[in-house]
Amino acid sequence: MQEGHGGWNPKMAEYICRIGTVHRITDRGDVRVQYSNNIRWTFHPGALTKVNTFGVGELVKVLDELENVKRLQAGHGEWTDSMTPVLGQVGKVLKVYADGDLRVAFGGQTWTFNPACLMAQPAEVDANLMTAENPNESGSTVISVLEKLLSQSTEQDNPGRLVIEAAHGSANKVRELVQKYPDKVDIKNQGKTALQVAAHQGHTEVVKTLLQANSSVEVKDEDGDTALHYTAFGNQAEIARLLLSKGANVNVLNNSMCTALHIAVNKGFTDVVRVLTEHAADINLQDSYGDTPLHDAIAKDFRSIIEILVVVPNIDFTQQNHRGFNLLHHAALKGNKLATEKILGRARQLVDVKKEDGFSALHLAALNNHRDVAEVLIKEGRCDVNIRNNRNQSPLQLAVTQGHTDLVQLLVDEGADVNMEDEDGDTAMHVALLRPQLANVMLTPSAGGSSTEEGSEGCSSTSLYCRLNSSGLLGNTELNVAMAIACFLAQEGADISYANHKGKSPLDLVGDGTMMQLIKNFSEKHRLQRLQAITCGQGLSSASLRRVHTTPNTMTNLVFPTPAGPSECLICSELALLVLFCPCQHSVACEECAHRMKKCIKCQVTITKKIRQDQTEVDCSPGTENSEQHNLLEQLQSRYRQMEERITCPICIDNHIKLVFQCGHASCIDCSAALKTCPICRQTIRERIQLFV
Repeated sequence: MQEGHGGWNPKMAEYICRIGTVHRITDRGDVRVQYSNNIRWTFHPGALTKVNTFGVGELVKVLDELENVKRLQAGHGEWTDSMTPVLGQVGKVLKVYADGDLRVAFGGQTWTFNPACLMAQPAEVDANLMTAENPNESGSTVISVLEKLLSQSTEQDNPGRLVIEAAHGSANKVRELVQKYPDKVDIKNQGKTALQVAAHQGHTEVVKTLLQANSSVEVKDEDGDTALHYTAFGNQAEIARLLLSKGANVNVLNNSMCTALHIAVNKGFTDVVRVLTEHAADINLQDSYGDTPLHDAIAKDFRSIIEILVVVPNIDFTQQNHRGFNLLHHAALKGNKLATEKILGRARQLVDVKKEDGFSALHLAALNNHRDVAEVLIKEGRCDVNIRNNRNQSPLQLAVTQGHTDLVQLLVDEGADVNMEDEDGDTAMHVALLRPQLANVMLTPSAGGSSTEEGSEGCSSTSLYCRLNSSGLLGNTELNVAMAIACFLAQEGADISYANHKGKSPLDLVGDGTMMQLIKNFSEKHRLQRLQAITCGQGLSSASLRRVHTTPNTMTNLVFPTPAGPSECLICSELALLVLFCPCQHSVACEECAHRMKKCIKCQVTITKKIRQDQTEVDCSPGTENSEQHNLLEQLQSRYRQMEERITCPICIDNHIKLVFQCGHASCIDCSAALKTCPICRQTIRERIQLFV
């Protein structure tokens, strides 16, 4: 191609697969390319491939063709086998190098990639994967500014010297200067006031002197930070208390929409956080990322701060950041077990709440390999282990996509349906065998008892290997992670003949005859064990019954009756025989608690029948005079609550309605003062009509 288009020079060979920038296009349409060493070559346009350009913070997906990526990585960060697990994965760009190469974060790891190995991803795609974040914090230049102030001469005689003396903590000099220049008490030097730098440095006497001289606590610097923000940057809890006693606004926002509480949390300054919360700091205010202070504390795993914030009475655990994560979602995403436990303790109703993409907290924990969090959600939160996202994926399928073997075992042991299909009709076993990156990581026993493949996203293979090896079916066979998960699922009752929407069964995806037979052997072992248990009259575990359902397109699974046995009632937490609700088929309450229930607490579907485990129906008819009186009392109480709701402010739910807007909705006087639009219909409030009742 180079003939007649600049020709070929042997030195051009070293630039094959290297990235350059277009310097200019010649009159003949050839491309002049400049490289990082300022060398330029002219190329036929057909000899070049346009490389995607990416910016810091963008999401990118690595190509999943192993040999192609290896070839492209030569001279661009090179290739190591420990990078294999990130093939096909989504990461975030942390840095763009001068030669165009990118530093990309995947969970807790970073790798350098040739941009030709990457594809741009929309922001909403795989946003549920935990990627490294590096938000810019307001006040990052505070220290450098203070260094400049402290290095300035104190001999100068002008009002700006006040800020220098305040930075040095010279209370007497400050007192002299404010007496000499009383109208210059809030003058700025290097963009900072004397009160701000004294608050940051912890010079209590200087702060008191300035406050006595009427220094304003609300003056902001160029970043929008007040003196209270500076106490948070400098970890000065007592000065924060002093400023608040003098009327400082605890909820004032800087240019990044951060309060002093946001800053104190981000810095990990527990004492300042405690002072601010004691002075009624609004814990629900969101910064420019939509994060509340608790979002930040969870991300940085500041345990003492988490314990302070979660008990604040008016905290709103449903508050979502700009990525759609409420506080429980965020705790699951970050793998924060403490925060998960604390949030569930106060707001267990959030356990199955989904983001817009259908991801629940369990989905996020499963996707990001946070086993401890998943266990808390299942055992303490009693979440739905088979909950689906918008792509009909269960937590088990997401754990399989990433090769998180420990989580796969936990979910299956806790009753995950191994035959649930996603939007493509794929079961968890299909997913395992369709992921090429799982086939590139070998499952090996560990001499030390617990090992992790380097770079494999924390995927521990030891326990799964032991469970498979104990079956006696492996022999000397070596398995990759994909085959190991497939064998484990077969052993736990997954249907090896289940056809997806393309008509492919899991066995159709296995090219190796030996491996195909191995999967069949594990499946046969499971079938024989179940038949033996039934023949011997042994009960099957409830988890085993929950996770193996009758499949819609095969007849390979047997249907077994639900065993009679006590389970925990979700209402009273007592072990009892649970009642089956119709039509939703949920069993969540004992007979005593179920007697007065009108809707299922799990799905909110109206109950038409309540069936005991002996198949008799629970009689819910009144039948007695006491029951009629009880129903009458309930009706009267219901009418009273309705009347109370009509006259109660819908915002604070404390005071009675005193004002009506032109749209017909209303509120109390206190709540109305801060309203510009109606909180019900969002119309602009033009009139407020006072009621005298």
